[in-house]
Amino acid sequence: MNEMKKDLIMALLPVVFLLAAVGFLLSFGGSDMVASYSWVILLMASFVGLAIGYFHFRAPGLHLRRGVLRSASQTLPAVPMLLLIGSVAATWMLSGVVPLLIEAGLDMINPRFFLVITCLVSAFISILTGSSWTTIATIGVAFMGIGELLGYSAAWIAGAVISGAYFGDKVSPLSDTTVLASSSCGVDLFSHIRYMLITTVPSIAIALAVFFIAGMVSDLTPVFAGGEMSEALASMFNLSKWIYVIPAVTLILIACRVNTLITLGVSTLLGLAGIFIFQPHLPAMIHGESVDGITEAAAVALKMMCTSTSLTTGNSALDELVATGGMEGMLPTVCLVLSAMLFGGVMLGTRLISVITGEFTSWLRGRVSTVGATVGSGLFLNAATADQYLSLIIGGNIYKSIYQGRGLEGRLLSRTLEDSVSVTSVLIPWNSCGVTQSAVLGVATIAYLPYCIFNYMSPLMSLLIALSGFRIKDSDIASRYSRSGEIVDDSLSQTCWNKRVGLQ
Repeated sequence: MNEMKKDLIMALLPVVFLLAAVGFLLSFGGSDMVASYSWVILLMASFVGLAIGYFHFRAPGLHLRRGVLRSASQTLPAVPMLLLIGSVAATWMLSGVVPLLIEAGLDMINPRFFLVITCLVSAFISILTGSSWTTIATIGVAFMGIGELLGYSAAWIAGAVISGAYFGDKVSPLSDTTVLASSSCGVDLFSHIRYMLITTVPSIAIALAVFFIAGMVSDLTPVFAGGEMSEALASMFNLSKWIYVIPAVTLILIACRVNTLITLGVSTLLGLAGIFIFQPHLPAMIHGESVDGITEAAAVALKMMCTSTSLTTGNSALDELVATGGMEGMLPTVCLVLSAMLFGGVMLGTRLISVITGEFTSWLRGRVSTVGATVGSGLFLNAATADQYLSLIIGGNIYKSIYQGRGLEGRLLSRTLEDSVSVTSVLIPWNSCGVTQSAVLGVATIAYLPYCIFNYMSPLMSLLIALSGFRIKDSDIASRYSRSGEIVDDSLSQTCWNKRVGLQ
């Protein structure tokens, strides 16, 4: 076995260990066990990568520290966001926002078209907001409640919500990942979006067709009749139309591009105010006695935002629907995100990623193999770095010169990265997106993965379009490189790699 093959096998070991551990947990305990112990196997995989990097590749401590810091700079900003998402979910439920949206959905939505409507509305909101996370944490939560009451499985509903939200995020000029993908490849933003429509429109059309068929053939057994659930909600909540002011203000803040943390903070405060204004009886129920004075009101408000709460309505299904986790419910997610951050930092700082991606680029010859390698690298980087932003940046830096050398347009690279990175991050249980959406929607990543039709159709469509050559500029003067050629050496060079991923 030559040295390069040996290096590749050693570099792959942490990822192989991670995937094998996930498979083991899935086989013996199902998706719930994967969700519960993902942070443990991430830490174990990090130690495997650390040992290989130190003993086999002799990775300098300075580079390891820089890799972890780079991963932390992308991941840590998500922690306060996750905590605020938990508080928004709690206050919006208790203030009546989610119950009001559920009542409106039960009255207006034909159950057979529910999945299609869910996907379309999630896409529309995500296009307007440019944020799949915000869309899923707000309207997505409401759709989960509506769908389960109509008799749909949680996995199908989550698949429709995520498919729509990530389509909208992908084609919205307000999306940070869309801007990042185009800028890292040196492509005009709107040119990038127009070019993406070639793969995204067929992908979302296929997803909508699947959701339509699923709605038509599903054997729905509603938990409640629509009128019965509306009465149950009305008996617990004051469903005043004025409650719509809370989500309306949130949408306005998002449309005005107000900082995400500020938007979520304002949304939490609005929801909190809505509890005392529209549902003044709930604080006393949660507190166990009447709430007297500002001090007690502040203590109850803090409890509703930060800890799990439950209400006794006399109806077990409704009790489960209105139960909230608050910030406390997001702590396991935060733990998993931090573990993923460490794993990504180790893989980056020890050069393990550079060895693997160098192998990906070594056999590139034409258009199809180049796009195929980009898709494969995107999926791998999502798994190895556990962060879509790092994956986009690293992927753009690795392949930009390769595409130029082969006469391929930069917008082909930016589109392929979006198809393979931005929309697939939510399908990986330990990626920050997969962790977050699983926690917000209450559905394990492994459980909803088969139903996120748009998300796994996108990379497949990217490959199909590359095979057809439709609207892809190709050049006959594309350079040829052997395994020992310039590109391979460059990707495996410590100095060049450090410059590429920003370690120097």
